[in-house]
Order: sequence, then C-alpha cells, then structure tokens
Amino acid sequence: MTYQSPLLSRHGAVEAGGLDAGVAAHYGDPLREQRELARGNAVTDLSHRGVVTVTGPDRLSWLNTLSSQNVTNLQPGESSELLLLSVQGRIEHDARLVDDGAAAWLIVEAAEAPALAEFLQRMKFMLRVEVADVSADWAVAGTTSAVPEWSGYRSWTDPWPNVGPGGFAYSVVPEDSHPGRDRPWQEYLIPASELEQAVEASGRSLAGTMASEALRIAAWRPRLGAETDEKTIPHELDLIRTAVHLAKGCYKGQETIARVHNLGHPPRRLVFLQLDGSQHTLPAPGSAVLLGERRIGTVTSVAQHYEMGAVALAVIKRSADPSVQLVVDDDGEPYAAAQETIVAPDAGAVVGRATGFLRTPRP
Repeated sequence: MTYQSPLLSRHGAVEAGGLDAGVAAHYGDPLREQRELARGNAVTDLSHRGVVTVTGPDRLSWLNTLSSQNVTNLQPGESSELLLLSVQGRIEHDARLVDDGAAAWLIVEAAEAPALAEFLQRMKFMLRVEVADVSADWAVAGTTSAVPEWSGYRSWTDPWPNVGPGGFAYSVVPEDSHPGRDRPWQEYLIPASELEQAVEASGRSLAGTMASEALRIAAWRPRLGAETDEKTIPHELDLIRTAVHLAKGCYKGQETIARVHNLGHPPRRLVFLQLDGSQHTLPAPGSAVLLGERRIGTVTSVAQHYEMGAVALAVIKRSADPSVQLVVDDDGEPYAAAQETIVAPDAGAVVGRATGFLRTPRP
C-alpha cells in the first residue's frame, strides 16, 4: 500500500514525487516555506521515512560490528550516522541513529526500511537483539531548530558537517566555514497517530520537501538514492566526515575504505553547482554534466534556493578541472554551471602526505 501523509489534506498541499512521494512537496508557496524553515519557524513532514528499531543488550556492539561507524559507547540521546557497505565498500544503507538507552532507532529513506530490517534479521545469529520495522507506527518531522513542544519525543541531530571521531574531511573548506553550518538539522520521531496534533502544538508552519531539499543541497549534504548509485563509495560524497570511523574494528567493506583513503583516490567526486537561472526552469536530476562535448558526470539533486537561485549537486569524474565552468544538458536544454568543490580532486592517498588541505582524522 502506498503511503499518504495525513498532512496532505492541508490547504495548498501538493504531493511530492520520487524519494519523497507520500508527503507534500509544498503547501502553495515553496520559497516562503523555505525561508521560514531556514529561520527555524517551520517544520517539514518526513513521515514517509522508514524507521527500524533494534532492541536488546547487544544492540550497539552488534551494530558496531556490522557498520562503518563506532557506536559501541553511544550514549542515550546521542546522535550518529552509520553506513552498511558491500564487500566492495559500496553504500547499501545509510542510517540516522539515535539510542534511547533501551532501543537503537534507525531513520532511513522510505524504501530502505524493509530491506534494512531483513538484512539485520539475517545477521542476528545468537546475539541478544531484536529487529523491527516500525515505519507504520512512527512519523518523522524535520526542522532547523529545536521544537520545545516536542521535547518529549526522541530526536536525531544531524552531525553534518562536523568531522566526527575517527572521521576525515575530504573537502577544501574549513570545518568552521562549511556551508552546512547554515543548516542545523533535527529529525523528530513522533507516533504516527499524533502527527497532526504535534504539528499543531509546535506552533510552526509547514514547509514542504522542496524547502528541505533546497537547504540540504546548499549544505552539500548527500542523500541516499539521490547522490548514490550502485557504485558509490563514501569517499566520493565526503561521508567519511560523519559516517565512517577510520580506526574501528573489522566490518564489511572496510578494506575498500582503508585502501582508497590511504593509497588511492575515489573515482568520482561530489560538486555543488550554481546554475544559470535565466531560463526560469530547472534541469532534471539525471541530466548530463558536460565539460566541452564530453560527459563527465550526472546531476543528482536540483532546487531553487530562496537566496542563491538555481542550485544542484552532481557527481563527476575526479579528474575534472575544478576551475572550469561546466554545462548541464537536460535533454538538449543547456544550463551553464559554475562548480564549487566539495570533495577535493586529490582526495584519498593520505599515506605519505606531508602537507595538504585535507583534514587529519579525529581520534
């Protein structure tokens, strides 16, 4: 059964498509909603998100052995992000994690929850853990500032763009001036039956996913299913900074993580694009990114930002010159695109690196 948020009945609500089907893209005024969300005066309905719980005394040590992140000593209420990788180090699941002292709560993309729960069930063996897909019972709502009226609900705080313990920054921008600083982000877990009441009690307006996506893109924050494909490794998206602990024990995919980080380079890199907005249209995700006549990548996310205009994220070949202007080709419709480096062209190969702009790992 296809999910439909009860908030789609609100005046002006227009349903989103793609990854955000089932909730509102906007409620009639996308740019105003975006401004209010950026100012902390609005909340976004993300109730289509998947929610998986892991309970039992072994839950954190078990998740630690399976994932890229060190979560063994995660404290109640503390937020983290973890990846589950293939043997080749490719991203299979990206989960937002918060533990409440009795259960680990994993917030994932809508289509991801069943597959994640099934995978975790297969990996239980004799450990004292129980896994449940509770997506039908819980709703998620996002905001850029804490909601005092929701203090009784569990919440996850996005670690982006902080470089976490054991993490490493692949971008050229210093941590304290990273554009992600302009987007503090929290996601609240609300019983599905209380979603409408909770929104009313918050005293805040609603902003659609067009607003939250624009802020995400401007913050250079990658998203599973948008910036990823079947070949994506964490290095390409700067996810080593928040979702990977480079000094933790063995887990599936660790060999690729270590090899690329220490000795090699990721084959692709994430870039931010400032698009020519004179056409008053936006290219579609999946549009080709061209350097001259040669295709070097793909647009992954696009939005109209309330201050910057037309913006996008794209994944391109690592070797592409970061100083040149690119062109986005949407089925024959060209858009000039000025690129801003997110992942450095020489990212990786840190062994023997005497100097450089890449940040050293956090202990």
